[in-house]
Amino acid sequence: MKAKFHFSLLRYVYDPLTQEFVNIGVVLYSPEIRFLRAAFTSRYGRISKMFGRIDGASFRATVSYIEQKVSYMSDQIERGLLFHDPKEGLDVILSEVLPPDDTSIRFAFGGVGLTEDAARTLDELLERYVTRYESPSEYAHRDENDVWKVFQAPLRMKRVYSQLVAKTIAAPNYEYKFERCWKNGIWHLFEPVSFDLSDERSILEKASRWVGRTTSLSDSTEPFKLFLLLGEPADSKLSGAFHRATNLLAKIPGQREIVRERDAEQFAEEIEQEFQQHRTETEE
Repeated sequence: MKAKFHFSLLRYVYDPLTQEFVNIGVVLYSPEIRFLRAAFTSRYGRISKMFGRIDGASFRATVSYIEQKVSYMSDQIERGLLFHDPKEGLDVILSEVLPPDDTSIRFAFGGVGLTEDAARTLDELLERYVTRYESPSEYAHRDENDVWKVFQAPLRMKRVYSQLVAKTIAAPNYEYKFERCWKNGIWHLFEPVSFDLSDERSILEKASRWVGRTTSLSDSTEPFKLFLLLGEPADSKLSGAFHRATNLLAKIPGQREIVRERDAEQFAEEIEQEFQQHRTETEE
């Protein structure tokens, strides 16, 4: 089911007179599904290149405050503790986060649309309006497709890959489409997630988004087990951040399993055994 959404852009406005700006974040709101989420970048390298040096500590602190405020309001909306008239629009909500004034960081109208997956749409909007303009070294070195290829190869060898299908898990206020799944009593969902990113903050933010996404699905009446197939950062300096990210993912409610790339062969063997057992039980 498609839901209508509104989105706004968080901008760093260098000069109020010329209105020169850089987009630094996106907020998406869909009153129909009680969805309010934000995605920001705390990197200010592009701002410095365009407009000269800025106070990095102050910039990060402001973005962090806005992020925390939106996260709090999102939680209140999802739990039905904060009510807004849908006719008021996203700008009314954001005025409580950051009152409109002449400061350098401010919200601007982005647009409206329809979505079947609000979280994924938010990621797409962030890439379209923010991260695509950053230098390649500032974001992902490998994406989810690259990580999936590591797991796909042994699954093909075990003749498991061809049995996978797409499945949408729906909860009262949220739904998400998983592209690689199979059913054995309950749905087994295989989801590649790349943490081969360029900095610690990006890794932890991505893990936090997955915790939030799966928590939103925990109210689904259809039981499932989630397998997160993780791509590790190539930079060894980020191993600590990756470890903390896996600790965050361990907070995902319900049945879940975290699988690393180095265990792709063993994972394929285990799934093959489950397939064979399932076939035997079905034939009996």
